[in-house]
Amino acid sequence: MNVPRSSFRVPRSVLGFTALLFALPAMLLAQSSAAVRPPAGLADDPPALSALVAFAKTESDLRVALDRYVLDKAAIERRYEVPFSPARHSRLRTFYQGWQRRLVEADFNALNPEGKIDYVMLRNRIEYDVEMLALADRRWAQMAPLLPFSDKLRLLQEERFDRKRVDPRAAATTLNDVARDITSLTRTLTAEPTGTPARRTDVERVVASRAAVQIEALRTILADWNTFYDGYDPSFSWWVREPYGRVNTALGAYGAALRQHVVGARPGALEPIVGDPVLAEGLRADLAFEMIPYTPDELIAIGLKEFEWTENQFKVVSRAMGFGDDWKKALEHTKNLAPPPGEAPWAIFDIAKYSETFVQEMNAVTLPPLAREVWRLAMQTPERQLINPFFTGGEVTRVSYPVDTMTHDDKLMSLRGNTPPFNFATVHHELVPGHHMQAFLSDRFNPQRAALQRTPFWREGWSLYWELQLWDQGFPRTNPEKIGMLFWRLHRAARIVFSLNYHLGRWTPQQCVDFLVDRVGHERANAEGEVRRTTIDAPLYQTAYLVGGLQFRALYREFVESRRISATAFHDAVLIGGHMPVELVRIRLSGQPVARDYRTTWKFY
Repeated sequence: MNVPRSSFRVPRSVLGFTALLFALPAMLLAQSSAAVRPPAGLADDPPALSALVAFAKTESDLRVALDRYVLDKAAIERRYEVPFSPARHSRLRTFYQGWQRRLVEADFNALNPEGKIDYVMLRNRIEYDVEMLALADRRWAQMAPLLPFSDKLRLLQEERFDRKRVDPRAAATTLNDVARDITSLTRTLTAEPTGTPARRTDVERVVASRAAVQIEALRTILADWNTFYDGYDPSFSWWVREPYGRVNTALGAYGAALRQHVVGARPGALEPIVGDPVLAEGLRADLAFEMIPYTPDELIAIGLKEFEWTENQFKVVSRAMGFGDDWKKALEHTKNLAPPPGEAPWAIFDIAKYSETFVQEMNAVTLPPLAREVWRLAMQTPERQLINPFFTGGEVTRVSYPVDTMTHDDKLMSLRGNTPPFNFATVHHELVPGHHMQAFLSDRFNPQRAALQRTPFWREGWSLYWELQLWDQGFPRTNPEKIGMLFWRLHRAARIVFSLNYHLGRWTPQQCVDFLVDRVGHERANAEGEVRRTTIDAPLYQTAYLVGGLQFRALYREFVESRRISATAFHDAVLIGGHMPVELVRIRLSGQPVARDYRTTWKFY
């Protein structure tokens, strides 16, 4: 899209942004090892009320509608709480159809520019929710044969929520029959010969793992049903207490049998990585929702191209370190620069101080002093490190590092995977100007968009974009810090490749782990944690880091490098616009008219 310079305008909601946030002159926070104290009057004085009123007048006409959709949907899901229940699916389907009718009836042309953007987001959200309901139907059809007792159990809770009086004797009979049936299913599974899990197909393992999760959901729901009556209704307790106990025990045993005899879990060991790939049809829905006009294979090609670029940069730095083209030796050297136990937080504080100062001196984005004041560190638990072995960000940023309860090998892997040069690329990603500052502002400006679509292409893409920008600005001070930045950049390119191949059903979780170890240089335990996280997160989450960063870099080139807008106005406009697909950020910045039926068209790479 070529927009004549004369037609470009910064959205009115961006005007006065600095005055809105910072009514007092900007001042650096204390740069000492002492406790951070804000300059007098800086952190506590609110902006002028007139500025807040002026901003509110530019907000979306559909803000209340977005809030209403999100809140009403959540209320329905709480009321019809049984996952995969026909009652739940029927009620949600009716809800989505009603909102779709209202969208068709709406006077789109009467909406203000922000309202039109929210209209497109709401329409996309509803269409995506409909697709996810169809995916849930397909998944239930696969696992229903493993859970033939599900309807009898879910109806107990659903009838209670329908305010129907329970018949204790009938309920006891139902539970007695279900306990017998579940015990029979478990006996059949455990009677299978040794080695059966190895002969199961990937699909069978996935479906069994999904069914085991559903069993735990049914146990939780059944416990809530039982608690409502037991002890309060003497007749219920007399009839139901004993068969309820047997059903609860039988469900637990059946879930364990599925995990052991089909999924392949070993008692006392961490469960193998199985996941639940969405396959091509699921990815199609997610790509449409995120407004990404590329196929999975086109995105994999982008990941491989970025991977190749990063490997070549690795070799340049490796030569400078004296390791020639064997960049993995340079990486190995960098892994061994970890501080001793107990010292990791102080390395993080040093990097944070340097990165905040560096970004401030770039004069490219408004840094809220209160955001810089309030962030703090916590340590990642050993359990959480099994899923996220690195950094997590936000106002409370969590650091992964060895603890004394880990095995010796796990301690070494955690040390080597969280060395300060590796943290160098992630501290600003997680704090300022990354996730913490991003969340600080999106909580205050257009928060309805985050509730509707917390898109990782905007959220993770923004933080990754700063990694790209800071690399170009000469941010790393040493060669090991360059290695650390390149390691994460290679990792993000690899995420595109392995996560999409996994969700397309082409790669097993083990192939993904091996790819991260062999091609990126991960410690094996950290690679397993990364892949385990991929099987839990949204299908495009891992892809969104680098692809979102590349989207924002394309926007920067289009609007800032062309001198249509200053870097500060660009970055501030992105932040106060709130969560949205990056393609809609582009429309919002340009003032381009958006049509009711707008679909993704922007080829950003």
